[in-house]
Amino acid sequence: MYKYLFNLKFIFHIFNIVVICLYLFPGSLLGCFIYGDCGKQPTLVGDPSIPYNHVIAFTLLSIVGILAYEHKLKFVLIYLLIISIFLEAFHILIPNRGYEFTDTVANVIGVLLAYIIFKIYDVSKKFFL
Repeated sequence: MYKYLFNLKFIFHIFNIVVICLYLFPGSLLGCFIYGDCGKQPTLVGDPSIPYNHVIAFTLLSIVGILAYEHKLKFVLIYLLIISIFLEAFHILIPNRGYEFTDTVANVIGVLLAYIIFKIYDVSKKFFL
């Protein structure tokens, strides 16, 4: 069990670093790798005007963080909410990036969605196990 938690914490920290690097890069780091164009942002799902990428990224990051630090749930949620807002706000200062309120909302929705998924799992675990 301890080894599992250690691996999950390691994955969370690596994933956290990757998300921070993607957010702070001036341009689209994924666009550079996928399209060879740092000005083009790839979309994972559907309509590019709706920031699904942000919801997906922060939901996955939050799920891993919540599972890794379940015993510090309040601290992890506060941390995730803070970085979800501040990373997007830094786009005001970063060249070739632009702040968008909808992206900030999508980041926060991703964190809240992960929390809701965790709570549903936690409640169902009590009923079915």
